[in-house]
Amino acid sequence: MPKMKPKLLFVSITNKANGAENILLQAARASNASLLFLKKVESGGLNIPIDQQVEYVSNGSILSGFSRLIKSLSPYRTDHIIFSTHPYLNAFLGFLKRIGYLKSKLIVRECSSVLTRYSGLKKLSYQIAYWLGYPGVNLVVCQTNSMRDSFVQHLPYIDKRRVIIQKNPIDIEQNLIKAEEALPPADAAIEFICAAGRLIPEKGFDILIMAFDEIKASQPNLQLLIFGEGPEQASLQKLISELKLEGRVVLKGWVANPMPYFKHAKACVISSIKEGFPNVLLQMMILNPVVISTNCAGGIDEIPGIYLAEADNVNSLTTTVNTALSTNSNHKDLIMQYVEDRTPEIFIKSILNALV
Repeated sequence: MPKMKPKLLFVSITNKANGAENILLQAARASNASLLFLKKVESGGLNIPIDQQVEYVSNGSILSGFSRLIKSLSPYRTDHIIFSTHPYLNAFLGFLKRIGYLKSKLIVRECSSVLTRYSGLKKLSYQIAYWLGYPGVNLVVCQTNSMRDSFVQHLPYIDKRRVIIQKNPIDIEQNLIKAEEALPPADAAIEFICAAGRLIPEKGFDILIMAFDEIKASQPNLQLLIFGEGPEQASLQKLISELKLEGRVVLKGWVANPMPYFKHAKACVISSIKEGFPNVLLQMMILNPVVISTNCAGGIDEIPGIYLAEADNVNSLTTTVNTALSTNSNHKDLIMQYVEDRTPEIFIKSILNALV
């Protein structure tokens, strides 16, 4: 008798086009599965294909989404595999498993190492959430060796045999297609380097702006374009003004398709201080031969063909950007070999094979 194909459901807090949500969308597409979001955002959402089955629990607050989630999960209580991301949501679903409401298997993905990233009351809230919910989880997916090591160290009550490492996926073909879109004429006419991500302290955009201030004299025609939205926008704009970089550093906001910018930039930069693994790095790598990254996550120092800088270090990032811009080298073949086994299909198949 042939083995039945598992019925999957992918769950996240919002449909905001962040790295974790993009990974869930890729996995859902690869496995022909449904998506469920607690809240639908008004702007900056994922570009979800029209044939993708998706449900939004709430158009209001995230708290409202949590309160209605139990009812929305009713069709998936048994005979499914539920895959979620973000620690609070993971813990909530794990708690529903522990009390017997959910009988389906539960896989959770760690989007970052929150227990080393935060301190004080916020860290305590995560510790409580993990303690309440994660014992009910069937499988925990970490992005890197260092993330798994941190997880098992901080949560010794979780059976480490249920904690696996699975590299983030990248849909190479789709990203190459998106990169063919033309740049707006004004941007096509300039030389630029670019960065992308939520405007939060952990992304290190202030470090990048200060590094750009150091290289501006040697690159008089170069601009820095930063894509993304977030709570640090005002402080970053203030820094740009203080350094008199208006017109040289531009906060572009949220852009539905930044791939053409990654392709045409003189260099792409990851300036993060600490991450689980920056998903945008993979997109940059397949589209541009000149990629600079800080050592903000485990495994980045093992990536061939990129330029590595120290995290949270203006001088190191300045030197590395200058080196990358002045070196005429192309490591495209090495980079493509690195990403070729990161397809969404391999990603979800490997995880399901680890589920017992």
